[in-house]
Amino acid sequence: MEILGTTLRIYLDDLAALDTTAAFYERITGTAAQRFERGGVSVAAVGCFLLMSGPREEIDLLRKVAATVAVKDVEEAHIALTAAGAQVIAGPVATPVGRNLIALHPDGSVFEYADRKQEAPQPGR
Repeated sequence: MEILGTTLRIYLDDLAALDTTAAFYERITGTAAQRFERGGVSVAAVGCFLLMSGPREEIDLLRKVAATVAVKDVEEAHIALTAAGAQVIAGPVATPVGRNLIALHPDGSVFEYADRKQEAPQPGR
């Protein structure tokens, strides 16, 4: 499994804070935020920072994920992780920017693994 980098996860209490905070990270990174919504959570990805705001129940679940690990290929990560003893607890699934999975490591840590590969459109969709 080829690891390309990590993303720092920042959780915000309200949507207004997301806009202000995204502007700050855009200034310090020189990168425009990629914005999307998933499961009721508003997300702004700015450089290596992932800013999230949404319903408390959703954010509380997301807080259990220590970090996002960028990989070349999520399917390869799935194979390597399970072979090493990790348990994939969600995914792989398509996201607005690629694919991801959530894995529980044997030490109890939880990480998201994500790639930038878009799934090919399925016939009839």
